[in-house]
Amino acid sequence: MSPAAQKVVAVTGASRGIGSAIVAELANRGHVVGCLSRQGRGPEDRQVPGALVNLGCDVTDEVQVRDALAALVDQAGRLDALVNNAGLHLDGPSEAFATADFERVLTTNVTGTFMACREAYPHLVASGGGLIVNLGSFYEQLGVRLTAAYCVSKAAVGALTRSLAVEWAKEKIRVLDVAPGFIATELNTAYMQQESFRRFLERRIPTGGPGQPEEVARLIGVLIDEELPFLTGETITIDGGQSINQ
Repeated sequence: MSPAAQKVVAVTGASRGIGSAIVAELANRGHVVGCLSRQGRGPEDRQVPGALVNLGCDVTDEVQVRDALAALVDQAGRLDALVNNAGLHLDGPSEAFATADFERVLTTNVTGTFMACREAYPHLVASGGGLIVNLGSFYEQLGVRLTAAYCVSKAAVGALTRSLAVEWAKEKIRVLDVAPGFIATELNTAYMQQESFRRFLERRIPTGGPGQPEEVARLIGVLIDEELPFLTGETITIDGGQSINQ
């Protein structure tokens, strides 16, 4: 890529799974990637060559979020995009689900996303605008047993995306919600080892099975690379057609 096309992108939850795949995709496209994770070591499940800035950041701590984004701008000179990938998924029967666990999910998935957007805002304004991609989930459309907190949190991410898109459009900041379906990662390896579960996914997902983190990452890479001023506030579902399969 030419230097003019290079962008500075912050990615939260950059250490593993979809997050590290996003980092790899963006680095491969020639971007400077700020890798925000609790350990501050960048991708841990793959080798990623490229211009990476590894920063320690717990997205539930607003001071750490503010300081990490400021450090990225200090080192890279600007901020062009933010990808809010960090998230928490706790499940259990709702009648016995602890309030503290419910709040943990919402704090990470909703409040953390909001704080990162808010702290990125002045840097994006200083760059003349930019893009925020929030990671939602196709669960926001569904009623799913044992996952009320997660479903609520991802529905809230969609609502937050729409609200910020409208509010910040005048600053040329676009906000999108990318909502993956079932993606094969190390977090669900145990499920994927069950033959019955694999067959269930083959039946439910029209494309024949789960998606890969790299597919979500490529979609986000395209959204960051392409200048589409009229595209904002939308939830883009990438689930192999599962949510529309009746």
